[in-house]
Amino acid sequence: MKNHRLGAIWGVLGVALLLSSAVYRLGLVAFDATTHYPLLQSPWPAALLLALLLGLLKGRFVFQRAFAPRIAARARALRSHDRWGHQLLAPLFCMTYFHTNRKRQVVSIGVSSGVVVLIILVRQLEQPLRGIIDLGVAVGLAWGVLAILFYGFRALTAADFPYSAELPGDESAASSSTQNSQPQ
Repeated sequence: MKNHRLGAIWGVLGVALLLSSAVYRLGLVAFDATTHYPLLQSPWPAALLLALLLGLLKGRFVFQRAFAPRIAARARALRSHDRWGHQLLAPLFCMTYFHTNRKRQVVSIGVSSGVVVLIILVRQLEQPLRGIIDLGVAVGLAWGVLAILFYGFRALTAADFPYSAELPGDESAASSSTQNSQPQ
């Protein structure tokens, strides 16, 4: 069995870079909103509260408990894949866009499509509301990037990684949803 570490690393870093790019772009919009309104005046107390709330909800409960461990598990599984297409498209493979069970693939594509729709809708908002929302999303995404890097490192260096890669025909994928919801 070959060890394709480069593809696995590309999978983790590719997803982390994609999300980091979004954090940067959203941060610029949020910063732009601060130039129009002093930090201690309305609407910034609400913005900071929203940023903390989204950071906790999105970062902890979405990224840290489910998305990041799955990406890491799939990167780990990618080390033994000989298909060059999986190696080349490792970030998409890790985000379960292909080579997974049908339900996971539909959910992943559906969530991504929903995010695109939300992005289009939020772009229509005026400042400072758009900046407030973007600040909260950026905090959640930044937490997600850190979680992906943490779990990715663990998955690629530890002897055991207790999360399912949700590969086709993987019987442990059904139990991964309960595994992923356990506190870390």
